[in-house]
Amino acid sequence: MRTYDLAIIGAGPSGASAAFEAAKNGLNAIIIEKEVLPRYKTCGGGFVFRGRKNLPFDISSAVEREFFDVDIRFDAKKLALNAKRENPIISMIMRDEFDYLMIKKAQELGVDLLQGEKLLNLNFKDDRTELTTTHHQFEAKFIIAADGALSSTAKLAGWEETRMMCPALEYEIKVTDKDFKRLSTSARFDIDVVPFGYGWSFPKKNHLSVGVGNFTKSNKKINLKENYKAYLKILGITEVLEEKAHGFIIPISPRKDGFVKHNVFLIGDAAGFADPLTAEGISNAIYSGKLAAKSIAESKLDLEKAIQLYNQKLNKKLLPELRLGVKLAGFFYENRKLRNLLLKKHGQRAAEYMTDIFMGDRTYPHNFKEKVKQKLKISLF
Repeated sequence: MRTYDLAIIGAGPSGASAAFEAAKNGLNAIIIEKEVLPRYKTCGGGFVFRGRKNLPFDISSAVEREFFDVDIRFDAKKLALNAKRENPIISMIMRDEFDYLMIKKAQELGVDLLQGEKLLNLNFKDDRTELTTTHHQFEAKFIIAADGALSSTAKLAGWEETRMMCPALEYEIKVTDKDFKRLSTSARFDIDVVPFGYGWSFPKKNHLSVGVGNFTKSNKKINLKENYKAYLKILGITEVLEEKAHGFIIPISPRKDGFVKHNVFLIGDAAGFADPLTAEGISNAIYSGKLAAKSIAESKLDLEKAIQLYNQKLNKKLLPELRLGVKLAGFFYENRKLRNLLLKKHGQRAAEYMTDIFMGDRTYPHNFKEKVKQKLKISLF
């Protein structure tokens, strides 16, 4: 039975990033993917610059459009903000091409790929784990769970659900040439077209990715299909020529019971690492994959040392940002009137700050509550 240093479950951006980093550091790694690549993956496909600039290779061949400005609208156009940058704030990708490109880059460094195989069981031993897939068995000293929001690997390893899971609907649509020309000039976010959430319109090469999502806890029943229909009217779309709907969930808070069990390390959506305010997950997926693989390599395959290193790396930047993001998202989505009062006076500054976060030039402010109080006093008096 073949033994690997590292088995990575899932061939999305987090798994591909982990595989690339592992191979770069000399680890013998395999990726296990239940689908056959390239495969369609439900995702808005807006890849922010903070993730793109941290990639060790060029992804231009997988980019359909680049946007150097973003439109952020509140209360159905009552407040419209725009921010511009010299580098692309958001790159539009289709996940089948993007994920496949990243996997091929990892394969070039010697990573094995087992596709069309589902992980069925984990048998934990003293210093390694036996993995059973649809048609194969092998062993690995370390496992990285990169199999997304509904991670079966996490369940097999013993995790229970502690993340905040939020629903979203995405539609790949083709519209009239007139509407496509009008809506293809910028990436657009419409806050509050969904209660406690937003809608997005992302122009791709020859179609639009239009979606709606609810991104915080709510006792109110939300009908995303109706929100989507209402959003099309806001966008001014009266005729949809083709439409493919995809539903999915996004974990927008990190797990509360840790990120390592046995020798299994969680990354990306499996860990709950999507940005809590924007629900953007690709950049943190890539970043966390890199951190996990680096920790294992730096430990020289010592499990206790690898766990310690991974926790240290997560707590240095990513986890503090996510915890702040959860608090900020609660204020942003649950205090609509107060938020909009502040934005009418300080909206452009907020848009620039948020864009800096997209670009990777800033993080969420640690003292945002104090800043809100100060700005509120100025706005009121």
